Amino acid sequence: MAGFRSLARQVRDPRCDLALRRYSLRKCLERFAPYGHRATWDHLCGRHRIGPEDRAPDPARLVAALEELEEARAVWLAYEDNFADRRKREKHDGLRRPGHIDDWHRRTWGGHGVARCDNPKEHPSAPLAEVLRRLIGALEAEPGTACPVCSDTHIVWRQDLEHEPWSGPVCTGCGIVVPQPVLTAEAVRAAKRAGRRELASVA
Repeated sequence: MAGFRSLARQVRDPRCDLALRRYSLRKCLERFAPYGHRATWDHLCGRHRIGPEDRAPDPARLVAALEELEEARAVWLAYEDNFADRRKREKHDGLRRPGHIDDWHRRTWGGHGVARCDNPKEHPSAPLAEVLRRLIGALEAEPGTACPVCSDTHIVWRQDLEHEPWSGPVCTGCGIVVPQPVLTAEAVRAAKRAGRRELASVA
């Protein structure tokens, strides 16, 4: 199975036909897709003016989309390196039990779905790398009451999400499933109250 870098070389290779280059970009999203596969593809297509079903897109746009994805992946891999170093130090110091952030991180190892968007058409508009920098900044800071990506405070707890954790706080401003460790306990409670009101309104 080809890795991310091998697929990225195919995206850039002018000797490959455009359908293969597009396919290789889609395959890159199986290795790294911050919003989840479908939402990340929708984001890249929108930002780089690629038709989602276009089998022969402009190669320059394909490469631009790849470069955005690569920059975001570099940001995330650096965070994962720092995270692994921290866990080693903690284990050396006798702290064996993972914390709340570690439990969230376990589900996102490799960068797939770190800022998952349950609705593929609702996702942040900022560049992927910027979104990840904001998210990482929030993970490394004290919990807050707003979405770490767009600063919106209207967060609603949703049940029956498409992917693990299956339920959680969703930002109605940018569409991400907000990692619980970045929210205060009161913000999580407020999101659950908003979720109950939302369910009652459609019942």
